[in-house]
Amino acid sequence: MNFKKSKYGNKRTVIDGKTFASKKEAHHYLILKSLSEAGAITRLQMQTVFSFELNGKTLFKYLADFTYHDSEGKYHVVDVKGFRTPTYRLKKKLVEAFHGVIIEEV
Repeated sequence: MNFKKSKYGNKRTVIDGKTFASKKEAHHYLILKSLSEAGAITRLQMQTVFSFELNGKTLFKYLADFTYHDSEGKYHVVDVKGFRTPTYRLKKKLVEAFHGVIIEEV
C-alpha cells in the first residue's frame, strides 16, 4: 500500500487488516489486543467517536485511538500521541470536561 507522506513523519502501518496512523499506534494495539485475549481488559474498541455538541449543533468530533474497560470495570480512553498540536490540546480538554472522561496519552 502506498500512503501519502505524513506531516509529522509517522508511518502508516497495517496489522490484522487494520490501518494505524503510526507504528507507535500499531504497537499499542498489539499490547491491548494481547491484554484483551488474556482477559485482562474487555470491550476493546478502536476509533471511538466523542462528539461535542452545543445548542443542538455538533461543533467537532474527537476520535480516540482506543477505548476499553479494565478488570475492575474502569473505562479507559487512550490516544497514542507523537505530537500534541494546539488543536488536539483544546479538544482534549473539552472532551474530558463534556464527557467526564480522562484521555490517557501514550
